[in-house]
Amino acid sequence: MSTKKNKIQIAIHQIAKKGNYHCGDSYFYTKTDDEFVCAIADGLGSGEYAKESSDTVIEIIKANIHASVEALVKKCNKELWGKRGVVLGILKFHFKSKTYSYSSIGNIGMMTVSGQGRKKRNIPNAGYLAGYRRTIKVIQEKLEHGTNFYMFSDGVKDADLSHKIFLNRDVHAVINQYSQINDEKRDDDTTLIGICYEEV
Repeated sequence: MSTKKNKIQIAIHQIAKKGNYHCGDSYFYTKTDDEFVCAIADGLGSGEYAKESSDTVIEIIKANIHASVEALVKKCNKELWGKRGVVLGILKFHFKSKTYSYSSIGNIGMMTVSGQGRKKRNIPNAGYLAGYRRTIKVIQEKLEHGTNFYMFSDGVKDADLSHKIFLNRDVHAVINQYSQINDEKRDDDTTLIGICYEEV
């Protein structure tokens, strides 16, 4: 997946909570000439009904990829009225301005690792989306060559993120190694998406 100026590498690991057939997490990503969008939605609880809510949110994002991150969160929240709630993280790269926007409601997290190996965690807004009015905070920062982005649901633990495997520049190698860490013991649905941004 590349253009003349921007290259995106993506690797994904997802597994349902131990004992469940359905994973309550849903994700989506796409790239156009102007932007890249990635989202993870986690339906409250686990299993089939959690999956139904998270799928609803992802379908909204798919249908509105050119909307701003704030507008996407608001639209998802509105459509969840009367349904099981969802926690949500949305990341968007803006190639022309070389910036990115990110917003997270609930326990969808994001960690960036710079080309020099500096880690940074973004703190999500508390709560969840369920149709109620809420304040939305959107982070906007410079998009830098060689930065790795890791988006994850709450099955990924703080201890996992401190592991030295995240210093590997190859996101495919990171996700592959992560997938071998105690998956049979996971007590929650787990989604981890690794994204590498490069200018070529």
